[in-house]
Amino acid sequence: MNDKTESRQRVYTVLGLAMAMFLGALDQTIVATAMPRIVAELHGLERFTWVTTAYLLVSTLLIPVYGKLSDIMSRRVLEILSVVLFLFGSALCGLAGEWGTLPFLGDGMNQLILFRAVQGLGSAGVFALAFIIVSDLYPPRDRGKISGVFGAVFGLSSILGPLVGGFLTDNAGAWLPPIEGWRWVFYVNLPLGAIALWFLATKMPHYHPKDAGHQFNPLSAGLMVATFAPLILALQLDKTQHPWTSLYVLGLLGASLGFGALWIVHSLRTKHPILDLRLFGNKVFAWSSVASFFFGGGFMAIIIFLPIYMVFAQGISATGAGISIIPLSMGVVLGAGITGPLITKTGRYKRFMVFGAALSILTFTLMAGLRVDTPYWQVVVYMFLVGLGFGPAQSIFALASQNAVEPERVGQATSAIQFNRQMGSVVLAAILGVVFNNALVEALPRHGIDPAKSGGGGVARSLGDGPEEIRAAIVGGFDATITRIDQVFALRGEAAKAAIAGLLADPNLPAEYKARLPALGELLSSTGPGREQGVAATQAGVHAALEAAKTKVADSTVAGLKASFSDATVRVWRYGIFLMVALLGACLMVPGLTLRGRSGKPEEAPAVPAAAP
Repeated sequence: MNDKTESRQRVYTVLGLAMAMFLGALDQTIVATAMPRIVAELHGLERFTWVTTAYLLVSTLLIPVYGKLSDIMSRRVLEILSVVLFLFGSALCGLAGEWGTLPFLGDGMNQLILFRAVQGLGSAGVFALAFIIVSDLYPPRDRGKISGVFGAVFGLSSILGPLVGGFLTDNAGAWLPPIEGWRWVFYVNLPLGAIALWFLATKMPHYHPKDAGHQFNPLSAGLMVATFAPLILALQLDKTQHPWTSLYVLGLLGASLGFGALWIVHSLRTKHPILDLRLFGNKVFAWSSVASFFFGGGFMAIIIFLPIYMVFAQGISATGAGISIIPLSMGVVLGAGITGPLITKTGRYKRFMVFGAALSILTFTLMAGLRVDTPYWQVVVYMFLVGLGFGPAQSIFALASQNAVEPERVGQATSAIQFNRQMGSVVLAAILGVVFNNALVEALPRHGIDPAKSGGGGVARSLGDGPEEIRAAIVGGFDATITRIDQVFALRGEAAKAAIAGLLADPNLPAEYKARLPALGELLSSTGPGREQGVAATQAGVHAALEAAKTKVADSTVAGLKASFSDATVRVWRYGIFLMVALLGACLMVPGLTLRGRSGKPEEAPAVPAAAP
């Protein structure tokens, strides 16, 4: 094969990998937009979180498994199998509930949860293998520009995911009327995935493992899954139903700790562990793993809590909150697109790690100053800067590790970096969720909101409610009370007294007016002269008072909610500063080796100790 043909094969392979990664990354955001419609169609509100949890659990846990398998068998076969599994799972997700309740599978929501797990089986391989296969195609010095492409893919998917998801959910049902719009969120993967599959099946070269002596250890894989599955479940469970101190959560954490000890001991003693822990003897890999963990947590802090700030503190719509993510994604695309070629040109990566982490510290510090009245343009600028800092980190830690470890361990090292990033997203996002909830509970009373009352924090934390929805709920409650009072004024005698007794239990009626109700009952029951004039005057006064109270309560509640959510998200950003400081510290500790070029002569990192026989 001549150099020109080989170069063309490499380009086509990267194109296929990028398309497959794009679908996997897109799937993480596109489905979230369609979830309210899916819940309405499949009637599974109490289980909707499991749609995400099932996908996250499988796609995270299997990353090291694919990494190990890539050091044993054909990476081309594994990649094609991963894409096929992802597309098969996508097709099944689109069909969930079409046949009603099925034996063993249950209703449509249960089917969707199971099929999302099938999607996760494929997604884990797509993400784990992409960077590994690139290590077969190019020497480390040339991988920087490819890493930039992959980083841009992640950023682009973040932009398009919410927009495409909303468009398909709202409009795609008109294309083929029997098929609901939300199903196209999954079906859209099929044609694009088929193109990616064609590139991989026809253009990707056959690469064989660098060391045929590796073996797959099922016990090691089982212990790893048993270690992290309970941990992820414990972190993902709804803490309103399963508090941290519940026996269920504590049992899961205890199981994770116990199996973790067994897994570590077994990994250190066996010759072929699913993840060779001796890799941590390599300083580049070890500190890149730590940096990936904190990067994953910091990135999720933005993705999760920025929309909350925009909706509840700024008071913009959910669509507007989704659009506010676009500057972040543009920054990621630009940061990855610029640093990738520069890494290839200079052969150095550490300076870009440090720059990205330092910029992230600055922007989290700026975000800790966000308030209710912060201008929208200012938030947009901060988001762009955050993305610019995060852009290089999308793939730079995997690149550094690939350059530092032996070729036969590239698969394990690369997948471990991605696994640590995913675990950072899960673990640190759960911790920041606790920080946010505690801060919100503290802030609500401070801003005059009783979380136990309708219209307070409890309503605000329900699915889809924002400040304007809360305002509408409060106004609606007062309007209903005014209507009831008008009905009372039309009554006389004992009927009026009974209706007034019901008004005494109305939470929307201020206490000062409840104190007047007994006198109103006497007025309505009286028969003296001037009674009708007195009733009319009283009714007009009550109307005016309640209208004024309605506006006052609605304004004060919405203002209190906005201030409370602003305080809570600012608390998250402050904790995020510490995460970014930890990220910078880890980046500074990564040895700055020169990337290997086509000559294959690297500046060697300390060798990983050989596995015990």
